[in-house]
Amino acid sequence: MASELQAKYSKLAQEYSKLRAQNQVLKKAVVDEQANSSSMKEQLKQRDQSLRKVEQEMDSLSFRNQQLAKRVELLQEELVLSEAKGKKGKNKGDSPSQQGLQTQNVFDEDLQKKIQENERLHIQFYEAGEQHRRQEAELRSRLQRLETDSEQHQTLVDGLTTGFTETIERLQDEKACLELKAQSLERDTKECRTRMEECQQQLRKCQSELSRTLEQSSSVIQEKVPFNDTKFSDFNSLNVPPHNRRHQLRARDVTGLALELVQDLVSSLLNFHSYTEQRVHIYPLDSSIETISPLNQKFSQYLHENAAYVRPLEDGLLHLHRSITEDTVTTLETVVELKLFTDHFSAYTHFLLKILPYQLKSLEEECSVAHCGAPLRAKNQELQSDVRRFTCVFDKLKNYINLLALPSVRQDGLPQTSCSAVFTQIAAGLHDLHCTVKEMSKHYSQKASLEAELPTVTQKLRTTTECLLGSLGALSNCTGKIATFFSNNLDFFTSSPGRGGEARIQPLQAESMLGNKKKAASYIQAVRKPKPPSVPYVEALANRRVLMSSTESREGLTLQVQQSQEKISRLEQEKEHWLLEAQLGQVRLEKENQRISDLEAQLAAALGEGPAPAPVPAPVPTGARDPEDGELEPRTAGKEATLSTSLVGVLSTTPVDEDLDVSREQLIKSHYLLRVSELSTMLQLSDSKAVHFHAECRALAKRLAIAEKSRETLSEEVKAANQNITRLQDELTTTKRSYEDQLSMMSDHLCSMNETLSKQREEIDTLKLGSKANSKKNKGR
Repeated sequence: MASELQAKYSKLAQEYSKLRAQNQVLKKAVVDEQANSSSMKEQLKQRDQSLRKVEQEMDSLSFRNQQLAKRVELLQEELVLSEAKGKKGKNKGDSPSQQGLQTQNVFDEDLQKKIQENERLHIQFYEAGEQHRRQEAELRSRLQRLETDSEQHQTLVDGLTTGFTETIERLQDEKACLELKAQSLERDTKECRTRMEECQQQLRKCQSELSRTLEQSSSVIQEKVPFNDTKFSDFNSLNVPPHNRRHQLRARDVTGLALELVQDLVSSLLNFHSYTEQRVHIYPLDSSIETISPLNQKFSQYLHENAAYVRPLEDGLLHLHRSITEDTVTTLETVVELKLFTDHFSAYTHFLLKILPYQLKSLEEECSVAHCGAPLRAKNQELQSDVRRFTCVFDKLKNYINLLALPSVRQDGLPQTSCSAVFTQIAAGLHDLHCTVKEMSKHYSQKASLEAELPTVTQKLRTTTECLLGSLGALSNCTGKIATFFSNNLDFFTSSPGRGGEARIQPLQAESMLGNKKKAASYIQAVRKPKPPSVPYVEALANRRVLMSSTESREGLTLQVQQSQEKISRLEQEKEHWLLEAQLGQVRLEKENQRISDLEAQLAAALGEGPAPAPVPAPVPTGARDPEDGELEPRTAGKEATLSTSLVGVLSTTPVDEDLDVSREQLIKSHYLLRVSELSTMLQLSDSKAVHFHAECRALAKRLAIAEKSRETLSEEVKAANQNITRLQDELTTTKRSYEDQLSMMSDHLCSMNETLSKQREEIDTLKLGSKANSKKNKGR
């Protein structure tokens, strides 16, 4: 824990140092930008001042221009006056006129120069004003951009500073917490060290005491015990465990409750599959009007076989309940009937896996109907996911129940430490089953409400849907009861039947324990019987004399017993012989009666209506038509019976005359016919079993193909997931690179901004110098 906290703290410190370095760079850049903005403001002030100076110069020039214009007007007036005076004094001489012309020419040239200079000054002033306005607009736009950049940098710096302060505070808090934890851990370590020292001292004392007791016990065992069977686990396993009668009664009660719940579950599953079959015959196509699709026909055919898979669940648990009595030991190793229930449960799970693709395709076929809207299609998709989850939960329960049945088949099939985990997983699986059935019932009810709004729904479909919803509700209640029952009895399932925490009871131990229990009960009954009265001594002596005399005639008695046994065997042979003779006499009597009836009929026909066609007599053996029939028994009485054995059976025969061959052949024929009929029935049973096994093999082959397809789809999904993982990793690397590039671009941008600001300073300086030079020139002019 401390190492993880130290590593986390070091990582945070590294990140803090990186962010601090970046913060320093950004602070420096912001300070430079602020200095540049202040310098730009000063430059703007200087430009304003130069603009004011230029305006003042312009005002002075305009004033000077006005003065010159007034002077020109005065000169023009003087020129007019001089011309008037010249006209008046033409006759006085040419010298004054020449002087006036010269002065006028001088004034004209001076006026022309002044006008040209004024125009040139106006042009320069206009150009300087335009250039100043242009530079002012450029500088204002640059100043706005720089202000916005400085504001952005300031907000970024403020955000980083707040983030850094928060991280610093958080790190300080974590550091304080870690320091407190470190102090508490140091105190705990000190306490643990003191406890460890105390425990070591106690351990030394215990070791010394145990070594002393071990020496004493070993010396006692070596001297007093000739044979010790506790060294070997095989001998220890033969120890007779105790019998917990309360555990047995509780086990019987629990299995009785489980049997009732499973009976309810079986009835609910039967109703659910039966109503599903009826719905398949009604919707989306009614089988009474038109033929349904081949897929739904196969699906209904499989659903019709649901009783063959659901009924055995109840039978298997009934056998298990009957096998648990008060006189038995109920553990996972001794409950052999649990394997039968697991086999039936596995068969039902295979049935669910077999009908799963057909059920999904049937729901897809319902979605493909024209009047199936988007909400109904969404409910069908939800039902498809519910059906998949229902089958997966049963498959999961099948695996864990098979694990519970392993110890009864193989003793080391399931470790003792894993039993509680298996039972908890079964409880979780039962709760998942209840939730799945609940969701399925809810989605089916929503689907039924949507289907009721359709105009094509018939009354038969509505009643079938209501029955299906009722079966789902019953199934939900039953699964909820089973889940709560299993969770409430989970402690009993994980507990051991023996007293004092007996670990594991093997079948041999249980058998020996029950045998010893019966012996103990018989011994107690024998002890409780009243004792017979004792025989007097004189009578005992007389009985002894009689016993001694009887022992002397033991050989005679053995001879008498042998003779009596031989006589009994001979009498039994004679008995068999006379039984056969009685059967033959019965046959002869029946044939004689038939012959007499035939003769009487012929006699009546001859006396009554004349000659009549004689009926065909029945085949009678020659001995029956012999007049010396009365001598047959005396001749055959002295002959001995013989036994004939064969693969068919044993037949007792006696040597008789030729007239009895036919009756004996008929008896043999009837015997062989009976035997052939038995063999034919056995053959038919074997043929039916072979056909059944062949069908199961075909079903297993289909399931194997479906499993292979599902494996391929799952492998493709795994490939797609791996591709998504690689794509996400590439995106992560690209985002990292883009962030690094952005940081580098920001640093480059800051450098370029510094360069542009330096260039602007130089331009401003050059403009200042140019403006100063222009002002000096104007002043000189």
